Amino acid sequence: MSKLRFFALQETVNRQPLSITPPSNKLSDYYASHVFDQKKMQEYLPREAFNEFTKALDKGTPITRELANLIANGMKSWAKTLHVTHYTHWFQPLTDGTAEKHDGFIELKEEFDAIEHFSGKLLIQQEPDASSFPSGGIRNTFEARGYTAWDTSSPAFVVDTTLCIPTIFISYTGEALDYKTPLLKALSAVDKASTKLCKLFDRNITKVLTNLGWEQEFFLVDIALYNARPDLYLTGRTLMGHSSAKDQQLDDHYFGSIPPRVNAFLKEIEIECHKLGIPIKTRHNEVAPNQFELAPIFENANLANDHNQQVMDLMKRVAQKHRFAVLFHEKPYKGINGSGKHNNWSLCTDTGINLFAPGKNPKGNLLFLTFLVNALMMVYKNQDLLRASIVSAGNSHRLGANEAPPAILSIFLGDELSLTLDSIVEQVGDKRMTPEEKTTLKLGIGRIPEILLDTTDRNRTSPFAFTGNRFEFRAAGSSSNSAASMIVINAAMASQLNQFREELEGLIDKGMGRDEALFKLLKKYILESKSIRFEGDGYSKAWEEEAKRRGLSNISHVPEALTYYVKDQAKKVFISENIFSQHELYSRLEVELEKFTKKIQIESRVLGDLAINHIVPIAVSYQNRLLKNLMGLKTIFEEEEYQILSEDRVELVREISYRVTSIKKLVKEMIEARKVANKMECYTEKAYAYENTVRPFLENIRDHIDHLEMEVDDEIWPLPKYRELLFAR
Repeated sequence: MSKLRFFALQETVNRQPLSITPPSNKLSDYYASHVFDQKKMQEYLPREAFNEFTKALDKGTPITRELANLIANGMKSWAKTLHVTHYTHWFQPLTDGTAEKHDGFIELKEEFDAIEHFSGKLLIQQEPDASSFPSGGIRNTFEARGYTAWDTSSPAFVVDTTLCIPTIFISYTGEALDYKTPLLKALSAVDKASTKLCKLFDRNITKVLTNLGWEQEFFLVDIALYNARPDLYLTGRTLMGHSSAKDQQLDDHYFGSIPPRVNAFLKEIEIECHKLGIPIKTRHNEVAPNQFELAPIFENANLANDHNQQVMDLMKRVAQKHRFAVLFHEKPYKGINGSGKHNNWSLCTDTGINLFAPGKNPKGNLLFLTFLVNALMMVYKNQDLLRASIVSAGNSHRLGANEAPPAILSIFLGDELSLTLDSIVEQVGDKRMTPEEKTTLKLGIGRIPEILLDTTDRNRTSPFAFTGNRFEFRAAGSSSNSAASMIVINAAMASQLNQFREELEGLIDKGMGRDEALFKLLKKYILESKSIRFEGDGYSKAWEEEAKRRGLSNISHVPEALTYYVKDQAKKVFISENIFSQHELYSRLEVELEKFTKKIQIESRVLGDLAINHIVPIAVSYQNRLLKNLMGLKTIFEEEEYQILSEDRVELVREISYRVTSIKKLVKEMIEARKVANKMECYTEKAYAYENTVRPFLENIRDHIDHLEMEVDDEIWPLPKYRELLFAR
């Protein structure tokens, strides 16, 4: 057996789970101990300063430099109790990761007299430069100033000995260079639009908050096996590998007993998360071998997204301690389930009403139906934009395969709720409604809570499923930043709600009663969005054909799907709601297309290297052994008997020759296709070229290598196989 593969397996089987002990048996003793939350603020700030800060936070107004100095001083004093030595502005550039530059609490008072210092100026804004992050042409290196600014709605936290301050990241001219800036704008837009509409039902509602509950799926693999697979550590997925005879067919891993080493890892993750105030609640085995899931209690969307980014970073660091590598790639292994990041989205008022949950009376249910139907219209009108928010090189492998939703956007409501919407269409006519008709409708609407009881089981094949009091957007990939989809969903919902309110007020201004105007508009929207509703099997071929008949789009071509970021509907949503300028939209498209191009380029280069330098030499070596064996047979047996006995080996030599020749030819052609694409100046044309002319080689070359894996002696195969990667724990 290949030495590296052998030693990797030997290391893996000798691993033992680490012993993990929480700081206290009482969770409340250490929960949020590493977060500068409002409880800590009350302790470390003067009362007036704390009150002024909370007032500014509620109203969304800037804080003064004097207040910033008081907060910075209190924050530093608290951080020092945790032995903190550095601070950083923690931000989320367009790399699907986080960024930080650590600075020490040190200033020189005199030449040899150092003091610890942290001011309000350093807290509020910094200039980290960070010119190498993707900007889509917004920043040129010679004028690369970028600024980070404190997001006061997300509390500072401590990791190791560093105080991390959540910030936005913008250019010198104010354009967004990150995920957080447009997310905050989208959340503000949906708050304003929702509140204005809600006030037509209840004047006491003054604010609407967006909640997000994410579900993070991931794979674990032993670090030794991971390091023995260059494709895994360079691209995040296996670019070759024949399927294991047993993988997930028996569903015996799903919700099964968590393996001891994994359980120790998850236990430590939970402890560290709880210190950071991240409310992790659920952990379990997922469907595929060595696949797992973590999920928290839902939170405000901005904070929830920050927490998800913290968790992903934390998992990578803690995994090393447990001798694991975490795989967030959407499809690290071919032929089995991929990993998603389900985004559970809801809107709640400051009076405690969940706008996606049925009310306690007809009035409350009418509010529920109003937001439900507008969510339908939002997805119907923005299906291409929603797809653009989640499509990527990795997620394109996952969508439409092995329990992942298809690239077709549809909404699952459940049969009973769909029937309720259909009954509204039937009962609301074109003529003015009589009092009796309105009463009958309201009585029917009043039964919604009974109808929904036990009838909102999730359709796992739906990319956007209603689950009783929220929508679950299941199409997002596991490696993605949830902000990407949350920006689109909330901006598009804001745009939709504003349009609905304007139409509603227009009907009321013409003399129509509010309830009748609502029913008329709901009927119109239910009919217009009907094609987006689907209760059946989203995995089936029949649905693809049905979706086409309905006029729903199905775009699996990644660059094409991404271009919908700059189509008219996207501009209408983003520019009208002040989320992005047109310049920012085109820059986002450029970033995403370049990201796609570079990932395929890396995969192509890695596969070419492995194929020529690892696989082909091993195959030829084994072929030479076969040839030597054939020569030995020929010296012993007569020609007729030799022909019979050697037939299978001769065929194997021929097969290996064919595979090796094909691999070398395809790798050469792939390199040439890459050279042609690399000369293209236009980033859109280059991305299309990589999708159309380079990417197909990856699967073709893989097919030949996977055949060789089953033909070459297992003892000399150089890379850990699927059965080892998936079942060694």
